[in-house]
Amino acid sequence: MTVYLPIMLDCRGKHCVVVGGGKVAERKTLGLLEAGAAVTIISPALTPRLAELTDNASVVWLSRTYAPGDARGAFLVYAATDDPAVNGEVAREADSLGVPVNVGSHAEAGSFITPGVLRRGRLTVAVSTSGAGPGIAARITKLLEETLGDEYEDYLDFLYKMRQEIKRRERSPEVRKRLLKRLGTLNVLDEIREGAFTAWDSEQIETWIAQHREE
Repeated sequence: MTVYLPIMLDCRGKHCVVVGGGKVAERKTLGLLEAGAAVTIISPALTPRLAELTDNASVVWLSRTYAPGDARGAFLVYAATDDPAVNGEVAREADSLGVPVNVGSHAEAGSFITPGVLRRGRLTVAVSTSGAGPGIAARITKLLEETLGDEYEDYLDFLYKMRQEIKRRERSPEVRKRLLKRLGTLNVLDEIREGAFTAWDSEQIETWIAQHREE
């Protein structure tokens, strides 16, 4: 079994290439766009959703089959055609160029796989079954959706704001460490779930920091 290294990539503005125009290519493209990538699709034909994205200039479309050199300069490449031979050609070229490549028809032929993803604002949870099947990954992701509700978005926004304020207001590393540890014990998540939480203003934040600065 291949053991993959979990990693989160910043794809904002990065040139990413999707070879293929079917449903698999559509899923890959939508995921890249959600991450802010600059996407080029190479395919003679597109799904209606991908065609819509080209019409509003969300992606660049090269209306042709894959050609040698198309992977050059890419940040990531997705081989997502319905032809395993073409996907293999894409993978070999990307690999020779040192470009990470995902192969839709045969995961182990690529250098990375794309997991199932659950997002709750700042929270991102990735689920991989290491090739056991995307359907199973989707079922596990669905179970996590039921466990990790929308309240986590507000909760993590609160934690992020508090961390930034603590770092801005406290110069002592020891005090910052103590406050950040204390921050994790607050029952804000339960308050959000119960609809009883109100966002803290600057005065409340300063009061809380002062109360716990010396603990």
